[in-house]
Amino acid sequence: MTEKDVPTLYEWAGGSAALERLTELFYQRVVVDDLIGPLFAHMDKDHPKYVAMWLGEVFGGPDRYTTERGGYPHMLRHHLGKSITEQQRRRWVSLLMDAAEDVGLPDDPEFMAAFAGYIEWGTRIARHNSQPDATPPPQAPVPHWGWGVAPPYQPEQ
Repeated sequence: MTEKDVPTLYEWAGGSAALERLTELFYQRVVVDDLIGPLFAHMDKDHPKYVAMWLGEVFGGPDRYTTERGGYPHMLRHHLGKSITEQQRRRWVSLLMDAAEDVGLPDDPEFMAAFAGYIEWGTRIARHNSQPDATPPPQAPVPHWGWGVAPPYQPEQ
C-alpha cells in the first residue's frame, strides 16, 4: 500500500457530513454545560459548522476554513483573551470525545488515537493562546494531522 492509498483522517471519519454531525451534537451539549457554556453564550449559530470545517481541513479534507473563514488568524482571534482554564479545556475535550462516540465516528484504536491526539494538542494550544499574557504568532498554517504523527509547529515568518 502506498501513501496515496492511505485514506486521510477526514475520509476515515466520514467526511464533512460526519464532522458536522459531531459538532452539532457537541455544541448542543456545550451550550448547556455549566462550566464551558458561558464561554459560548454568544456563539454564532453557524459556529458548529465552522468548527467542522476547521477539523475537516486539519484532518486532510478541503481547505474550506482557510479559503472561507481566513484560516489560522481567524481561528486565533476567537481564542484571544478568553482565559480558558485547564478545567474548561478538559471539559471541552471530554464532551467532544463523548460526542464522537455518540455520533458514530470510527472507534478503531488508530483513528481514535490520532483524533484524540489532535484534540489534546489543539486544546492545549488554544488554552495557552487564550491567556491574558499570551503572545501567539499572528500567522501560522492550519495544522495537518495524520495517522500517528504530530506535525512540527512552525509559525510563518
